[in-house]
Amino acid sequence: METTTLRPPRHRVSRTAIWYWTARAALGWLILIAAQVVWLVVSGDQVAAHVTGLAVTAAAALAHLAVMPQWRYRVHRWETTPSAVYTQSGWFKQEWRIAPISRIQTVDSERGPLEQLFGLANVTVTTASAAGPLRVSGLDRGTAQRLVEELTANAQATAGDAT
Repeated sequence: METTTLRPPRHRVSRTAIWYWTARAALGWLILIAAQVVWLVVSGDQVAAHVTGLAVTAAAALAHLAVMPQWRYRVHRWETTPSAVYTQSGWFKQEWRIAPISRIQTVDSERGPLEQLFGLANVTVTTASAAGPLRVSGLDRGTAQRLVEELTANAQATAGDAT
């Protein structure tokens, strides 16, 4: 019988997730920069302070966009075995989780509009755990589909009531 231990999962998410995380973060930064530009144009006073603030925001955005997606890609991992699902996620706050197959209640896949554009999907594994569901984000569609099918088949083949 396989021993379920906390260890780094074997599989990385899709490399396309790097571009997805970059685009998603860039949209947030663009909204903030646009608001600062509007404030600069509308207020008309303290131009130097507004321009300085805009420059600081732009520098922070560039640093964030250069570091965060690569860092997340190096951290985000997943793996399934006949006895458990392993996930590792985060970038500043990192989380490692294990869910025994016998505790799986539901397996879901979802894709938001931006994820669809990048050909990515997320898989959510709901268990009887108070810690909440396990989530594998940034998988290519085919991998997500296979993962859902594999987890569903393993959960059905495993004795237990998932509670």
